[in-house]
Formats: sequence, structure tokens, C-alpha cells
Amino acid sequence: MAVNGSHCRLVRVAVVLALALALFGCSDEESPAPNTAPETQPEGPDPEPTERESEGSRPQSFEPRNVNLDLETVAEGFDAPLGVTHADDGSGRLFVVEQTGAIRILDDGRVLDEPFLDVGESIVAGGEQGLLGLAFHPGFRRNGRFFINFTDVNGNTVVAEVQTSNDPDVADAGSVTPLLQIDQPFANHNGGQLAFGPDGYLYIATGDGGSGGDPQGNGQNTEALLGKLLRLDVDSGDPYAIPGDNPFAGGGGAPEVWAYGLRNPWRFSFDSETNGLWIADVGQGDFEEINKSRPDRGGLNYGWNVMEGTDCFGGGDCDRSDTVLPISGYTHDAGCSVTGGYVYRGSEFPALSGGYVFGDYCSGTIWGIDARAGSFTEPVELMQSGLSISSFGLDEGGELYLTDLDGGRVLQVVAR
Repeated sequence: MAVNGSHCRLVRVAVVLALALALFGCSDEESPAPNTAPETQPEGPDPEPTERESEGSRPQSFEPRNVNLDLETVAEGFDAPLGVTHADDGSGRLFVVEQTGAIRILDDGRVLDEPFLDVGESIVAGGEQGLLGLAFHPGFRRNGRFFINFTDVNGNTVVAEVQTSNDPDVADAGSVTPLLQIDQPFANHNGGQLAFGPDGYLYIATGDGGSGGDPQGNGQNTEALLGKLLRLDVDSGDPYAIPGDNPFAGGGGAPEVWAYGLRNPWRFSFDSETNGLWIADVGQGDFEEINKSRPDRGGLNYGWNVMEGTDCFGGGDCDRSDTVLPISGYTHDAGCSVTGGYVYRGSEFPALSGGYVFGDYCSGTIWGIDARAGSFTEPVELMQSGLSISSFGLDEGGELYLTDLDGGRVLQVVAR
């Protein structure tokens, strides 16, 4: 959900709060002609097969051209929904994140009247700011812990831990405890995604700090927490510990950093079958990118602001030697702000199995690629949704959903 500065699109938030397209992907400079993506993966480490893949039990092949995709509205009336997820607690509930500060429970198709949590008075919402992320602890069923990411009243990023109350449908609002705070130099490029990896650690996506072109050089600065994927051990330390295998745990960069060179990662996810890590990074003026890696490969550089997508940022020559280039993506002829999705591993729609499904906020296009791709793969259009796709999410069964920011809806992604 990102953009750099002056070209903005307004979207409704609460009582007409401006949600700038800066959230997603416009440039304050005139963009040069889009460049064609390479047919093969350029410099940088290729994604490796997981242990499960190496043993020969490869995921089912995905043929996107054979998929007839559709969307079914599950619930509507949400206020600028930016996320949908589950607690993996056996309840079957979905939790919908509203940018204005509330988390709503969707239970068997019904939206509960009382919010699960509302931090609206503690945040600034509008543009690219607000309540941006939610992740439930893997042990939530027994410990009631979950984590949120928001911009506080000063516009700075806060990652906080929260506890449920005795009522499973209502969190303890008094238990909100900040564990990480990051100063934001500009109002845009806040990232905001939170997710627990298969290793049990909490991963946090941060944007480069905003404006346009990364003027502070945060993306390539390993000492900065902006423009990164962070990785924390929230089960140890006070308020957290650094995993011993974080790439800069012993020095040379901020110990929280897991990966760097990101502009504004708008949604990342882990493949439940292979543990593969997928990161969608919003481009500046030319290219929207999808990055693929493994969660045990720390210290990878995804290129920004040396690279934008597959090319040197600003044209000319640049050093690509330590850069991991995208596994997929598209130019701004096809959209302007990528919304990262998931590899589908559900059971209801076999035609989607093994496909990484993602979309674009501006055009509403939904694409898919085979998750087994090892070199640059052109995305295949699955449908034109006509929606402002702000996020994808999964239920407990691995079925796929998306949020429509302008329409205030949660829809299920289905394949006929």
C-alpha cells in the first residue's frame, strides 16, 4: 500500500478521510517508458527448494490459464478494510482490520456488533496511515496473545502486543503494550504487515519512510529499520529478543533486520506447503514486483533504491551483484500498486492449488503464477475484479479472501 508523494487518489476513510493513492503506487516524477522484464532470473541467489520439495513431494502444478476465477461477497459495511485473517483457534472466525482503528469479527457470515478491538483514539488514520496489520500468536488458543501495527497520533509506527479478555470476542483494550516504535520521516510508505513465520518468529514489513525515491537511503541502510523485513522473537526478552540467526545479530546492521532493499512491501505471506516467503513490493514509477525466498535465508537485498523491479532505478548502470531480483511483476501499463497475496493450499478449489494469487489496488486485476517458479515468470491474468484490492487473507481451512477498500467488503476468491 504505497506511493511517494504528490500524485494522490482519495479514498473514503471514516467520515471522508483521505486515503491517498500514495498508499499504493504513484510517482512524483514523470515515469520513463516501462522496461520489459527478463525471461530468466538475473543476478542474485535463486530460490531453493524446501526440504519437502527436495524429497520429491513437489506441490501440484498450477495452470492459471485453466482457472475460471470468481468472487463471492461474504460481508460488507466495513470502514476501509485493509486486512482479513484468522486466529487458528478452531472458532472459524475471520478478523477484519479497518484502517480507522477497529478489528471486526466475522462469524459464520455475520459481523458482530462490538469490535474485537478499537484503537481509533490512539492512531492517525488517512492516506497511508492507520491500523495497518494484525497477527495472532501461533499459541493464541492457549495464550490469547496477538499483535497489531499502527501509526500513532504522531504518525510513527508502533508494533504492540494485545491480550484477549475473558470474552473471546472482545480483546482487553487496556493490555495494548508497545514493543517496537519506529519514527516515520514522512506520512507515506509505512508498510504494516505482520505475520508469524513457520519458525515461530514475528515478521514485520516496513516501508522506506516515504516521500519519493527514498531520499534518506533507508532501503539500503542496514542500520535503519525502514525499508525492511524485520524478525523478532516475541517469546523471549523484554520486550523481545533477537533470533540468533538474524543476519545482523552480531553487528553490521540493526539486529532486528531480516531482509532489506524494500520500498513499501504491501503484504507478504508464507506458503503453508513449502514455507516459501513471498513479498509484494510497491514500485515507484515503473514496476510492481513479487519477490520469492525461503524463511531461512536472511540478509537478502531486494534492491530498492538501487533497483526498481528488474532495472536500475533512474536508468543507467548499477551494481546488481548482491541483489535478488523479482520472481514476477508487471509494469504500470497494467496497474500501479501491487497487493500481495497467498499461495493457495485450500481444498475447495483444486484448480487454484499451488498458485500464488495476487492483485493490483488501482486496476483491480487479479493474477496468478505457479508457486514453483524458479526464474522470472510473467503473471497470468485471472480476472478483472473492478475492486480496490487492499489485501488478501486466509481462513483456517486455507481458503482465500480479499478486502475491497472502497466498497467496504470482504469477498471469497473461488474457482469454478
